[in-house]
Amino acid sequence: MSVRATTDTIAAIATPPGAGGVGIVRVSGTEALPLFKQLFVPLHPRSSFTSHRLYYGSIHARSGILLDEVLAVYMRAPHTYTREDVVEFQCHASPLVLQELLEHLFTLGARPAEPGEFTKRAFLSGRIDLSQAEAVIDLLEARSATGAGLAAAQLQGALARKIDAIRAALIELMARLEVAIDFPEEDADIFDRHEAAHILQERVMAPIKMLISNADHGRIFREGARLVIAGQPNAGKSSLLNALLREDRALVTPVPGTTRDTIEEGMTLHGIPLQVIDTAGIRTDHADQVEALGVDRAHRMIDTADCVLFLVDAQTGFTEADRQLYTSLAHKRRLLVLNKRDLITAEQEQHLRTLLGKIQEPVVSISARNGDGMEELHKAILRAITPGKSSLVETARFAPNRRHRSLLIQAEAACTACLDTLAAGAPLDLLSVDVQTVLESIGEIGGHAASDEVLDAVFSRFCIGK
Repeated sequence: MSVRATTDTIAAIATPPGAGGVGIVRVSGTEALPLFKQLFVPLHPRSSFTSHRLYYGSIHARSGILLDEVLAVYMRAPHTYTREDVVEFQCHASPLVLQELLEHLFTLGARPAEPGEFTKRAFLSGRIDLSQAEAVIDLLEARSATGAGLAAAQLQGALARKIDAIRAALIELMARLEVAIDFPEEDADIFDRHEAAHILQERVMAPIKMLISNADHGRIFREGARLVIAGQPNAGKSSLLNALLREDRALVTPVPGTTRDTIEEGMTLHGIPLQVIDTAGIRTDHADQVEALGVDRAHRMIDTADCVLFLVDAQTGFTEADRQLYTSLAHKRRLLVLNKRDLITAEQEQHLRTLLGKIQEPVVSISARNGDGMEELHKAILRAITPGKSSLVETARFAPNRRHRSLLIQAEAACTACLDTLAAGAPLDLLSVDVQTVLESIGEIGGHAASDEVLDAVFSRFCIGK
Protein backbone atom coordinates (compact mmCIF):
# COMPACT_ATOMS: atom_id res chain seq x y z
CA MET A 1 0.00 0.00 0.00
CA SER A 2 1.21 3.49 -0.80
CA VAL A 3 1.99 5.78 2.11
CA ARG A 4 -0.29 8.41 0.62
CA ALA A 5 -3.68 9.08 2.15
CA THR A 6 -6.33 6.36 2.19
CA THR A 7 -9.99 6.33 3.24
CA ASP A 8 -9.93 2.73 4.53
CA THR A 9 -10.86 2.07 8.13
CA ILE A 10 -8.10 0.10 9.81
CA ALA A 11 -7.93 -2.00 12.96
CA ALA A 12 -5.18 -3.70 14.96
CA ILE A 13 -4.24 -4.95 18.40
CA ALA A 14 -2.29 -2.09 19.98
CA THR A 15 -0.79 -3.93 22.97
CA PRO A 16 2.06 -6.47 23.08
CA PRO A 17 1.26 -10.16 22.45
CA GLY A 18 0.57 -12.47 25.37
CA ALA A 19 -1.81 -12.69 28.31
CA GLY A 20 -2.08 -9.72 30.66
CA GLY A 21 -4.35 -7.36 32.52
CA VAL A 22 -5.44 -5.12 29.64
CA GLY A 23 -5.37 -5.55 25.87
CA ILE A 24 -6.38 -2.79 23.46
CA VAL A 25 -7.85 -3.03 19.98
CA ARG A 26 -7.62 0.25 18.04
CA VAL A 27 -9.72 1.35 15.06
CA SER A 28 -9.20 4.46 12.89
CA GLY A 29 -11.09 5.80 9.91
CA THR A 30 -14.45 7.09 8.71
CA GLU A 31 -16.28 3.91 9.75
CA ALA A 32 -14.85 3.79 13.27
CA LEU A 33 -18.02 5.08 14.97
CA PRO A 34 -20.47 2.84 13.03
CA LEU A 35 -18.28 -0.17 13.86
CA PHE A 36 -18.20 0.95 17.50
CA LYS A 37 -22.01 1.07 17.63
CA GLN A 38 -22.35 -2.36 16.03
CA LEU A 39 -19.94 -4.09 18.41
CA PHE A 40 -20.23 -2.33 21.76
CA VAL A 41 -23.18 -2.89 24.11
CA PRO A 42 -23.06 -0.23 26.87
CA LEU A 43 -24.27 -1.08 30.34
CA HIS A 44 -26.87 1.68 30.03
CA PRO A 45 -28.35 1.77 26.48
CA ARG A 46 -27.80 5.02 24.59
CA SER A 47 -28.13 6.31 21.05
CA SER A 48 -25.06 8.56 21.03
CA PHE A 49 -21.61 8.65 22.59
CA THR A 50 -19.63 11.62 23.86
CA SER A 51 -16.14 11.93 22.39
CA HIS A 52 -13.18 11.06 24.63
CA ARG A 53 -15.31 9.48 27.36
CA LEU A 54 -14.85 5.92 28.61
CA TYR A 55 -17.93 3.68 28.62
CA TYR A 56 -18.38 0.37 30.40
CA GLY A 57 -20.13 -2.46 28.60
CA SER A 58 -19.61 -5.70 26.71
CA ILE A 59 -18.74 -7.06 23.28
CA HIS A 60 -19.91 -10.24 21.61
CA ALA A 61 -18.21 -12.76 19.35
CA ARG A 62 -19.23 -13.32 15.74
CA SER A 63 -21.37 -16.23 16.94
CA GLY A 64 -23.34 -13.86 19.19
CA ILE A 65 -22.09 -15.18 22.52
CA LEU A 66 -20.71 -12.81 25.17
CA LEU A 67 -16.98 -12.30 24.52
CA ASP A 68 -15.77 -9.90 27.23
CA GLU A 69 -16.55 -7.00 29.53
CA VAL A 70 -14.73 -3.93 28.25
CA LEU A 71 -14.10 -0.23 28.61
CA ALA A 72 -14.55 1.51 25.27
CA VAL A 73 -13.93 5.03 24.02
CA TYR A 74 -14.88 6.91 20.87
CA MET A 75 -12.65 9.87 19.89
CA ARG A 76 -13.96 12.24 17.23
CA ALA A 77 -11.69 13.73 14.57
CA PRO A 78 -9.61 15.85 14.43
CA HIS A 79 -8.67 15.59 18.12
CA THR A 80 -7.14 12.13 17.85
CA TYR A 81 -3.76 10.51 17.20
CA THR A 82 -4.50 10.07 13.48
CA ARG A 83 -6.82 13.10 13.11
CA GLU A 84 -9.45 10.58 12.01
CA ASP A 85 -12.29 9.12 14.06
CA VAL A 86 -10.69 6.61 16.45
CA VAL A 87 -12.20 3.89 18.63
CA GLU A 88 -10.43 1.81 21.27
CA PHE A 89 -11.69 -1.27 23.10
CA GLN A 90 -9.92 -2.03 26.37
CA CYS A 91 -10.41 -5.75 26.96
CA HIS A 92 -8.89 -8.33 29.23
CA ALA A 93 -5.61 -9.22 27.53
CA SER A 94 -6.55 -12.69 26.40
CA PRO A 95 -5.03 -13.36 22.96
CA LEU A 96 -8.20 -15.29 22.02
CA VAL A 97 -10.49 -12.40 23.02
CA LEU A 98 -8.40 -9.78 21.20
CA GLN A 99 -8.10 -11.85 18.03
CA GLU A 100 -11.82 -12.67 17.97
CA LEU A 101 -12.69 -8.97 18.38
CA LEU A 102 -10.27 -8.10 15.59
CA GLU A 103 -11.71 -10.73 13.24
CA HIS A 104 -15.22 -9.44 13.99
CA LEU A 105 -14.11 -5.94 12.99
CA PHE A 106 -12.74 -7.33 9.73
CA THR A 107 -16.03 -9.05 8.87
CA LEU A 108 -17.81 -5.72 9.42
CA GLY A 109 -15.60 -3.86 6.94
CA ALA A 110 -12.39 -2.80 8.64
CA ARG A 111 -9.08 -4.01 7.23
CA PRO A 112 -5.87 -5.04 9.04
CA ALA A 113 -3.57 -2.11 9.76
CA GLU A 114 -0.09 -2.30 8.33
CA PRO A 115 3.00 -1.80 10.53
CA GLY A 116 3.07 1.80 11.75
CA GLU A 117 -0.06 2.76 9.82
CA PHE A 118 -1.68 4.67 12.70
CA THR A 119 1.44 6.83 13.05
CA LYS A 120 1.67 7.04 9.26
CA ARG A 121 -1.81 8.54 9.18
CA ALA A 122 -0.81 11.00 11.90
CA PHE A 123 2.05 12.08 9.64
CA LEU A 124 -0.05 12.26 6.47
CA SER A 125 -2.69 14.33 8.25
CA GLY A 126 0.01 16.85 9.30
CA ARG A 127 -0.32 16.21 13.05
CA ILE A 128 3.37 15.27 13.26
CA ASP A 129 6.31 15.48 10.87
CA LEU A 130 8.55 12.59 9.88
CA SER A 131 11.17 13.28 12.54
CA GLN A 132 8.45 13.15 15.21
CA ALA A 133 7.15 9.89 13.76
CA GLU A 134 10.65 8.43 14.08
CA ALA A 135 10.71 9.66 17.69
CA VAL A 136 7.76 7.35 18.34
CA ILE A 137 10.00 4.41 17.36
CA ASP A 138 12.77 5.73 19.62
CA LEU A 139 10.29 6.01 22.50
CA LEU A 140 9.05 2.45 22.00
CA GLU A 141 12.60 1.11 21.82
CA ALA A 142 14.13 3.31 24.55
CA ARG A 143 16.56 1.41 26.78
CA SER A 144 16.75 3.92 29.63
CA ALA A 145 14.54 6.54 31.30
CA THR A 146 16.78 9.28 29.91
CA GLY A 147 16.51 7.84 26.40
CA ALA A 148 12.73 7.74 26.73
CA GLY A 149 12.71 11.36 27.89
CA LEU A 150 14.81 12.47 24.93
CA ALA A 151 12.54 10.58 22.51
CA ALA A 152 9.52 12.27 24.11
CA ALA A 153 11.19 15.68 23.63
CA GLN A 154 11.68 14.93 19.93
CA LEU A 155 8.10 13.68 19.69
CA GLN A 156 7.01 17.07 21.02
CA GLY A 157 9.03 18.75 18.27
CA ALA A 158 12.45 19.61 19.76
CA LEU A 159 14.30 18.62 16.57
CA ALA A 160 11.42 19.59 14.28
CA ARG A 161 11.57 23.19 15.50
CA LYS A 162 15.29 23.39 14.69
CA ILE A 163 14.67 21.98 11.21
CA ASP A 164 11.69 24.28 10.63
CA ALA A 165 13.82 27.33 11.48
CA ILE A 166 16.40 26.27 8.87
CA ARG A 167 13.64 25.67 6.29
CA ALA A 168 12.11 29.07 7.02
CA ALA A 169 15.45 30.78 6.33
CA LEU A 170 15.85 28.88 3.05
CA ILE A 171 12.28 29.59 1.95
CA GLU A 172 12.79 33.29 2.69
CA LEU A 173 15.98 33.24 0.61
CA MET A 174 14.25 31.37 -2.24
CA ALA A 175 11.42 33.91 -2.28
CA ARG A 176 13.89 36.79 -2.67
CA LEU A 177 15.73 34.89 -5.38
CA GLU A 178 12.59 34.19 -7.38
CA VAL A 179 11.55 37.84 -7.32
CA ALA A 180 15.05 38.95 -8.34
CA ILE A 181 15.11 36.40 -11.20
CA ASP A 182 11.68 37.59 -12.42
CA PHE A 183 12.85 41.24 -12.38
CA PRO A 184 16.51 41.05 -13.47
CA GLU A 185 16.78 44.77 -14.09
CA GLU A 186 16.12 45.40 -10.39
CA ASP A 187 17.94 42.41 -8.88
CA ALA A 188 20.61 44.57 -7.23
CA ASP A 189 17.90 46.34 -5.22
CA ILE A 190 15.85 43.22 -4.50
CA PHE A 191 18.60 40.72 -3.72
CA ASP A 192 21.59 41.61 -1.52
CA ARG A 193 24.34 39.01 -1.98
CA HIS A 194 26.08 39.92 1.27
CA GLU A 195 22.85 39.53 3.22
CA ALA A 196 22.19 36.20 1.45
CA ALA A 197 25.63 34.96 2.48
CA HIS A 198 24.91 35.99 6.08
CA ILE A 199 21.61 34.08 6.07
CA LEU A 200 23.29 30.97 4.68
CA GLN A 201 26.17 31.11 7.16
CA GLU A 202 24.28 32.03 10.35
CA ARG A 203 20.76 30.64 9.90
CA VAL A 204 21.50 27.60 7.75
CA MET A 205 25.11 26.40 7.89
CA ALA A 206 25.72 27.04 11.61
CA PRO A 207 22.64 25.13 12.91
CA ILE A 208 23.29 22.32 10.41
CA LYS A 209 26.84 21.91 11.73
CA MET A 210 25.54 21.93 15.31
CA LEU A 211 23.00 19.21 14.57
CA ILE A 212 25.61 17.05 12.81
CA SER A 213 27.94 17.37 15.80
CA ASN A 214 25.13 16.18 18.10
CA ALA A 215 24.36 13.08 16.05
CA ASP A 216 26.72 10.74 17.93
CA HIS A 217 25.22 11.74 21.27
CA GLY A 218 21.73 10.93 20.10
CA ARG A 219 22.99 7.57 18.86
CA ILE A 220 24.45 6.80 22.29
CA PHE A 221 21.07 7.29 23.97
CA ARG A 222 19.10 5.52 21.23
CA GLU A 223 21.42 2.58 20.59
CA GLY A 224 23.73 2.61 23.61
CA ALA A 225 27.51 2.20 23.66
CA ARG A 226 29.62 -0.96 23.50
CA LEU A 227 32.18 -1.18 26.31
CA VAL A 228 34.77 -3.94 25.87
CA ILE A 229 37.01 -5.06 28.75
CA ALA A 230 40.39 -6.22 27.45
CA GLY A 231 43.81 -7.09 28.80
CA GLN A 232 46.19 -9.87 29.74
CA PRO A 233 44.94 -13.08 31.40
CA ASN A 234 44.29 -12.76 35.14
CA ALA A 235 44.15 -8.94 35.07
CA GLY A 236 40.71 -9.10 36.69
CA LYS A 237 38.46 -8.54 33.67
CA SER A 238 35.68 -10.84 34.90
CA SER A 239 35.85 -9.25 38.35
CA LEU A 240 35.47 -5.83 36.73
CA LEU A 241 32.44 -7.03 34.76
CA ASN A 242 30.85 -8.23 38.00
CA ALA A 243 31.70 -4.92 39.72
CA LEU A 244 30.15 -2.87 36.92
CA LEU A 245 27.00 -5.01 36.90
CA ARG A 246 26.94 -5.29 40.70
CA GLU A 247 26.28 -9.00 40.45
CA ASP A 248 28.30 -12.20 40.06
CA ARG A 249 27.74 -12.66 36.33
CA ALA A 250 31.17 -14.02 35.33
CA LEU A 251 33.08 -16.88 36.90
CA VAL A 252 36.14 -15.62 38.79
CA THR A 253 39.09 -17.82 39.79
CA PRO A 254 42.80 -17.23 40.40
CA VAL A 255 43.56 -19.45 37.40
CA PRO A 256 44.65 -17.41 34.34
CA GLY A 257 42.53 -17.90 31.22
CA THR A 258 39.24 -18.75 32.98
CA THR A 259 37.25 -16.76 30.42
CA ARG A 260 37.44 -18.53 27.08
CA ASP A 261 34.50 -16.83 25.37
CA THR A 262 32.92 -13.37 25.45
CA ILE A 263 30.26 -12.52 28.03
CA GLU A 264 27.86 -9.69 27.19
CA GLU A 265 25.53 -7.94 29.64
CA GLY A 266 23.55 -4.71 29.57
CA MET A 267 23.58 -1.92 32.14
CA THR A 268 22.69 1.75 32.34
CA LEU A 269 25.16 4.44 33.40
CA HIS A 270 23.76 7.93 34.02
CA GLY A 271 20.96 7.28 31.54
CA ILE A 272 23.20 5.79 28.84
CA PRO A 273 22.57 2.14 27.90
CA LEU A 274 25.83 0.19 27.88
CA GLN A 275 26.60 -3.26 26.52
CA VAL A 276 29.54 -4.45 28.62
CA ILE A 277 31.62 -7.24 27.09
CA ASP A 278 34.10 -9.36 29.01
CA THR A 279 36.70 -10.99 26.75
CA ALA A 280 39.29 -13.71 26.99
CA GLY A 281 42.76 -12.66 28.15
CA ILE A 282 44.86 -11.73 25.13
CA ARG A 283 48.26 -13.35 24.82
CA THR A 284 50.24 -14.90 21.99
CA ASP A 285 51.31 -18.11 23.75
CA HIS A 286 47.87 -19.71 23.75
CA ALA A 287 47.53 -22.69 26.07
CA ASP A 288 45.23 -24.55 23.66
CA GLN A 289 43.07 -24.16 20.59
CA VAL A 290 39.99 -23.15 22.60
CA GLU A 291 41.87 -20.24 24.20
CA ALA A 292 43.14 -19.20 20.76
CA LEU A 293 39.54 -19.01 19.53
CA GLY A 294 38.66 -16.89 22.57
CA VAL A 295 41.51 -14.50 21.85
CA ASP A 296 40.41 -14.19 18.23
CA ARG A 297 36.87 -13.38 19.35
CA ALA A 298 38.24 -10.82 21.82
CA HIS A 299 39.95 -8.98 18.95
CA ARG A 300 36.70 -8.97 16.97
CA MET A 301 34.80 -7.53 19.95
CA ILE A 302 37.43 -4.80 20.36
CA ASP A 303 36.89 -3.80 16.71
CA THR A 304 33.18 -3.16 17.45
CA ALA A 305 33.78 -1.24 20.71
CA ASP A 306 32.87 2.39 21.33
CA CYS A 307 35.37 2.29 24.18
CA VAL A 308 37.93 -0.27 25.41
CA LEU A 309 38.67 -0.63 29.12
CA PHE A 310 42.26 -1.83 29.10
CA LEU A 311 42.93 -3.58 32.39
CA VAL A 312 46.40 -3.81 33.94
CA ASP A 313 47.28 -6.03 36.92
CA ALA A 314 48.80 -3.68 39.53
CA GLN A 315 50.77 -6.53 41.09
CA THR A 316 52.40 -7.50 37.80
CA GLY A 317 52.82 -3.93 36.60
CA PHE A 318 52.68 -2.53 33.09
CA THR A 319 54.60 -5.23 31.23
CA GLU A 320 56.04 -5.16 27.73
CA ALA A 321 53.13 -7.36 26.62
CA ASP A 322 50.72 -4.81 28.09
CA ARG A 323 52.49 -1.98 26.30
CA GLN A 324 52.35 -3.75 22.92
CA LEU A 325 48.68 -4.63 23.31
CA TYR A 326 47.74 -1.16 24.53
CA THR A 327 49.62 0.44 21.62
CA SER A 328 47.72 -1.78 19.19
CA LEU A 329 44.48 -0.19 20.44
CA ALA A 330 45.51 3.35 19.50
CA HIS A 331 42.79 3.49 16.84
CA LYS A 332 40.07 3.01 19.50
CA ARG A 333 38.78 5.15 22.33
CA ARG A 334 40.49 3.51 25.29
CA LEU A 335 40.71 3.89 29.01
CA LEU A 336 43.66 2.55 31.02
CA VAL A 337 42.45 0.91 34.23
CA LEU A 338 44.89 -0.14 36.95
CA ASN A 339 43.25 -3.04 38.85
CA LYS A 340 44.03 -4.76 42.21
CA ARG A 341 45.22 -1.59 43.89
CA ASP A 342 44.22 -3.18 47.21
CA LEU A 343 47.10 -5.66 46.77
CA ILE A 344 49.91 -3.09 46.48
CA THR A 345 51.23 -0.32 48.72
CA ALA A 346 50.59 3.37 48.17
CA GLU A 347 54.26 3.81 47.19
CA GLN A 348 54.00 1.01 44.61
CA GLU A 349 50.84 2.52 43.17
CA GLN A 350 52.47 5.96 42.89
CA HIS A 351 55.52 4.44 41.18
CA LEU A 352 53.25 2.64 38.69
CA ARG A 353 51.24 5.80 38.04
CA THR A 354 54.47 7.69 37.36
CA LEU A 355 55.50 4.99 34.90
CA LEU A 356 52.09 5.05 33.21
CA GLY A 357 52.17 8.85 33.12
CA LYS A 358 54.54 8.60 30.16
CA ILE A 359 51.58 7.35 28.12
CA GLN A 360 50.03 10.82 28.55
CA GLU A 361 46.53 9.44 28.97
CA PRO A 362 44.30 9.29 32.07
CA VAL A 363 44.74 6.30 34.37
CA VAL A 364 42.00 5.09 36.71
CA SER A 365 43.03 3.02 39.72
CA ILE A 366 40.49 0.54 41.12
CA SER A 367 39.97 -2.65 43.02
CA ALA A 368 37.30 -4.61 41.19
CA ARG A 369 37.18 -7.07 44.08
CA ASN A 370 36.17 -4.60 46.80
CA GLY A 371 34.74 -1.79 44.67
CA ASP A 372 37.34 0.89 45.40
CA GLY A 373 37.57 3.53 42.67
CA MET A 374 34.41 2.45 40.82
CA GLU A 375 32.78 5.88 41.03
CA GLU A 376 35.87 7.44 39.46
CA LEU A 377 35.77 4.74 36.78
CA HIS A 378 32.12 5.52 36.01
CA LYS A 379 32.98 9.18 35.44
CA ALA A 380 35.96 8.24 33.27
CA ILE A 381 33.77 5.95 31.14
CA LEU A 382 31.27 8.77 30.59
CA ARG A 383 34.08 11.12 29.54
CA ALA A 384 35.47 8.48 27.18
CA ILE A 385 32.22 7.74 25.35
CA THR A 386 31.01 11.36 25.28
CA PRO A 387 34.10 13.47 24.64
CA GLY A 388 33.86 17.23 24.37
CA LYS A 389 30.33 17.72 25.67
CA SER A 390 29.53 19.16 29.08
CA SER A 391 25.77 18.64 28.79
CA LEU A 392 25.16 15.45 26.86
CA VAL A 393 21.45 15.23 27.66
CA GLU A 394 20.79 18.80 26.51
CA THR A 395 22.59 18.35 23.19
CA ALA A 396 20.93 14.96 22.63
CA ARG A 397 17.51 16.66 22.78
CA PHE A 398 18.24 17.96 19.29
CA ALA A 399 20.27 15.02 18.04
CA PRO A 400 19.44 13.69 14.57
CA ASN A 401 19.34 9.98 13.85
CA ARG A 402 21.38 8.26 11.11
CA ARG A 403 18.91 9.18 8.35
CA HIS A 404 18.78 12.80 9.48
CA ARG A 405 22.56 13.00 9.75
CA SER A 406 23.02 11.78 6.18
CA LEU A 407 20.59 14.41 4.91
CA LEU A 408 22.23 17.13 6.99
CA ILE A 409 25.63 16.26 5.52
CA GLN A 410 24.11 16.56 2.04
CA ALA A 411 22.58 19.90 3.00
CA GLU A 412 25.90 21.12 4.41
CA ALA A 413 27.67 20.30 1.12
CA ALA A 414 24.94 22.01 -0.90
CA CYS A 415 25.11 25.05 1.39
CA THR A 416 28.87 25.26 0.82
CA ALA A 417 28.15 25.20 -2.92
CA CYS A 418 25.67 28.07 -2.42
CA LEU A 419 28.28 30.17 -0.64
CA ASP A 420 30.82 29.43 -3.39
CA THR A 421 28.28 30.44 -6.03
CA LEU A 422 27.60 33.69 -4.22
CA ALA A 423 31.29 34.46 -3.78
CA ALA A 424 31.91 33.84 -7.49
CA GLY A 425 29.17 36.29 -8.48
CA ALA A 426 27.40 33.60 -10.53
CA PRO A 427 23.92 34.25 -12.01
CA LEU A 428 21.01 34.06 -9.57
CA ASP A 429 19.32 31.20 -11.40
CA LEU A 430 22.35 28.99 -10.64
CA LEU A 431 22.22 30.05 -6.99
CA SER A 432 18.52 29.21 -6.96
CA VAL A 433 19.31 25.63 -8.00
CA ASP A 434 21.83 25.26 -5.17
CA VAL A 435 19.45 26.71 -2.57
CA GLN A 436 16.70 24.37 -3.78
CA THR A 437 19.06 21.42 -3.25
CA VAL A 438 19.64 22.48 0.36
CA LEU A 439 15.91 22.95 0.86
CA GLU A 440 15.10 19.49 -0.49
CA SER A 441 17.63 17.78 1.80
CA ILE A 442 16.35 19.67 4.84
CA GLY A 443 12.74 19.08 3.81
CA GLU A 444 13.25 15.34 3.61
CA ILE A 445 14.10 15.23 7.33
CA GLY A 446 10.60 16.30 8.29
CA GLY A 447 9.00 14.51 5.34
CA HIS A 448 8.21 17.67 3.36
CA ALA A 449 10.15 16.38 0.35
CA ALA A 450 10.38 12.66 1.14
CA SER A 451 9.62 10.06 -1.51
CA ASP A 452 7.21 7.16 -1.02
CA GLU A 453 10.22 4.83 -0.74
CA VAL A 454 11.68 6.85 2.14
CA LEU A 455 8.34 6.97 3.96
CA ASP A 456 7.77 3.26 3.46
CA ALA A 457 11.24 2.54 4.85
CA VAL A 458 10.57 4.64 7.96
CA PHE A 459 7.13 3.27 8.79
CA SER A 460 8.06 -0.35 8.07
CA ARG A 461 10.14 -0.22 11.28
CA PHE A 462 6.99 0.15 13.40
CA CYS A 463 5.05 -2.68 14.98
CA ILE A 464 1.47 -3.33 13.91
CA GLY A 465 -0.96 -1.34 16.05
CA LYS A 466 1.18 1.81 16.41
